[in-house]
Amino acid sequence: MTNTTVKPQVLGWREWLSLPELGVDHIKAKVDTGARTSALHAHDIEPFESSGVLKVKFGVHPLQRKKEIEIHCVADVVDRRRVTSSDGQSEKRYVIRTLMELGNLRWPIELTLTSRKSMRFRMLLGRAAISGLLLVDPAKSYLTGRRLSKLYPKSKKRS
Repeated sequence: MTNTTVKPQVLGWREWLSLPELGVDHIKAKVDTGARTSALHAHDIEPFESSGVLKVKFGVHPLQRKKEIEIHCVADVVDRRRVTSSDGQSEKRYVIRTLMELGNLRWPIELTLTSRKSMRFRMLLGRAAISGLLLVDPAKSYLTGRRLSKLYPKSKKRS
């Protein structure tokens, strides 16, 4: 008898990933098992209807302190949920579903849209997105690789 059990991939506490349906080729995410739903930094969030379907358009700055890198996105709204952040603030957020690529894996996840401009990471990868698929090693980082980080131009160092 052969063992057909697939060993789950292990993630570090932070990883580079892609959201190809949104045009976000690379974004650094903090893996947060304390958060149920994943969250994406978004600005200028505007709901609209198209052919009877509620959609949302928004902008994403995938790197903190790099406003010159901006991606304009459109996605179907799958829900609106009240979310309480780690600082205790409650906010009603739009929820979208999109594909995520992490390492050599690709699957759909739900994301809430919110401003994370004061946060170090533009995305939180919550437990609902990784449950049953991935394990987290909190002592490690970038276990799926850093290849995506090389797609950004290097910042000029200040003298």
